[in-house]
Amino acid sequence: MALKATIFKATLNIADIDRAVYLDTSLTLARHPSETDQRLIVRLLAWVLNADEALTFTKGLCADDEPELWLKNLHGGIEHWIDVGLPDERRLKKACNRSEQVSLYTYGGRNVDLWWQQNEALLGKHDNLRIIDFPEDELTPLVALAERNMQWQVTISEGQLFISAGDANFSLTPSMRKEWKQ
Repeated sequence: MALKATIFKATLNIADIDRAVYLDTSLTLARHPSETDQRLIVRLLAWVLNADEALTFTKGLCADDEPELWLKNLHGGIEHWIDVGLPDERRLKKACNRSEQVSLYTYGGRNVDLWWQQNEALLGKHDNLRIIDFPEDELTPLVALAERNMQWQVTISEGQLFISAGDANFSLTPSMRKEWKQ
């Protein structure tokens, strides 16, 4: 018998000062049986950093032709393709061809540096691709926040995230590995 996804609920209060986005929302995330809590938190952080009422989670690990998140326009075209992890270069090339903008959120410390060394030349050609790294030492404490029911208050200012969950307070400063070219 196949294992079923675990459902997580996140209630978020977001104040993104950098983008002038202020949003209260509730999200439902399905964690695939093979997915770690770390990856789940990275998916949630990717949503927070791109917060938009039209931004939706997809089938994720269950579908090769979909990102973790996407923002579609009214005609069904993909405006923003958002993925996490260290995908194959061909997947990102396909995403760049299908979407106006592509964001990749990486995590995993030294593995990210090795992956980038192998893929930098090919990925650097895509003007609509940006790659954001989550530092391992700042991400690790956030993984403890992965609960079936989460309530977060998130403030984003000057690229830094300040996250409050109950009595716990954390900060996270993602770094830009590759920026979109205008």
